[in-house]
Amino acid sequence: MAYVINVRAGVYGFYSKFGATGNAPGIGLSLTTTVVTTAIGDISTEEDFVRCQNTVRKWAASSNDEVKDDKHTLQDLLFFLHVPRTGGRTYFHCFLRKLYASAHECPRSYDKLRFDPSKPDCRLMVTHDDYSMMSKLPKERTSVVTILRNPIDRVFSTYEFSVEVAARFLVHPNLTSATQLTGRICPKNNGVSTLDIWPWKYLVPWMREDLFRRRDARKQRFYKDVKESYDSYNMEETVMPLHDFINHPVAHDIIHNGATFQVAGLTNNSCLSESHEVRHCVRKYQTLGTYVLDIAKKRLSDMLYVGLTEDHKESATMLANVVGTQILSQFEALNSNTDKTANSKTELSSSFPDSDHDANHLQNSTDDQKESETSSLGAVDTTNGTMTVGKLMDAYEVCISSLRKAQGRRRIASLKRISPANFSKDARRQVPDVILQEINLLNRLDVELYKHAKEIFSQERKHLAEKLVEAVSSLTTKTHSDICTYFTFLHLTYPVPGPVEQKNALGSLYGTSTWRPFLLAIAVLLLLLLTYFIVKARKQTSKLKV
Repeated sequence: MAYVINVRAGVYGFYSKFGATGNAPGIGLSLTTTVVTTAIGDISTEEDFVRCQNTVRKWAASSNDEVKDDKHTLQDLLFFLHVPRTGGRTYFHCFLRKLYASAHECPRSYDKLRFDPSKPDCRLMVTHDDYSMMSKLPKERTSVVTILRNPIDRVFSTYEFSVEVAARFLVHPNLTSATQLTGRICPKNNGVSTLDIWPWKYLVPWMREDLFRRRDARKQRFYKDVKESYDSYNMEETVMPLHDFINHPVAHDIIHNGATFQVAGLTNNSCLSESHEVRHCVRKYQTLGTYVLDIAKKRLSDMLYVGLTEDHKESATMLANVVGTQILSQFEALNSNTDKTANSKTELSSSFPDSDHDANHLQNSTDDQKESETSSLGAVDTTNGTMTVGKLMDAYEVCISSLRKAQGRRRIASLKRISPANFSKDARRQVPDVILQEINLLNRLDVELYKHAKEIFSQERKHLAEKLVEAVSSLTTKTHSDICTYFTFLHLTYPVPGPVEQKNALGSLYGTSTWRPFLLAIAVLLLLLLTYFIVKARKQTSKLKV
């Protein structure tokens, strides 16, 4: 109360000094109220910041896990933390499902509400759920892998996919009909639909409602005065403009800095009770984002593997060598130490059973079921000891080609319903720089996390390159395909740029002519080893003949 009186005296003094009239008391009272309210508001804001700071610090302290000494070793359970729109579906269908039988997938991997890690054979969990899922898993027996993408490209892709899936419902006459259909599709075969999966269970219905509203408005010609636009990301008459999308509260809560919050375990789909308050505080006070970013960086550094969407080919090759080889070794050991029944043999040798569960794992239409079927192309056997990294990569290439074609056809069919909007790389180039800069600022945490991921990827590349020299020492058990895989990885890791590439800033990131001696040394070493084993094999053959 004393504080209020002092402020009031100061205000009256101010008006007295400048000769206020008889109305001065009224004016003074009004200004006093304003000053007092502002002062109390500042105190309240400061107290709120301190409260938020303590909340975030407490969460960070409890999330600071111990560093794993054996982070390069695959544990019993592989947790693929799938950040949306990073290409993770490709790795799931065309890589991991080549290695793990359906019987080894954790039930309801993409469905947190019904997730069951208690299944004895649960060895693979692939999900959009965040890192908080680790609270349900045995941490000491779990390895985590993930893939990150350039934040601007990820926001574009999230926007495009939300529109694409929502546009599929435009075949219906109205929103009510489309919503009723959704209720009938999801329970079928007890499967998991796209609309059950985070974040699409929020983004797709939101975008679907918006598309129907705009279509109804066109029919009523509410947009008759809107000028025609050749920018697919700014066609207000047809679809929500990108600028409106990135500034919507839904985007702020789910999309922006989504990778950081997902790795930190703080999405709006988190298993942690304190996640909402921590996320709210970080969004309200940007300086507190440092705590979340530090935890996310640390968790990335502790993961078994971190890939990059932009370096897809090299990421896939590295995944095969870092993770694939260990998965094959695990199953080889499992098969050699276990007396299997005929039924278990059938389960392990069938890489892709055509089950209703698999067909509905990610999809919400019969067209999407073909994607699961596509993953069976190039199916491989992980149980008879003949599976190798080279064969795995060959099967991966066959699968990914077919999968991309299927996705492309579905995308084209969906976008026809919102023509003339057509999302493509060329269309992205038409987006004004000011919007790109805004996306970059809105995702400042993801930008920093992506830089860290690139550093980890570079370290993984060097670590694996060093191991390749050790790997070739066992060439007697390697196939021609494996040797090609090693050379491919070396080429991807240490390319020798030509005159044009040397001028390219991106090209200089991976290597210059200084790598020529290294490559020559590796080539000579491989030739010497190969010659040695050939000569050794001939000597053994000649002894047998004698």
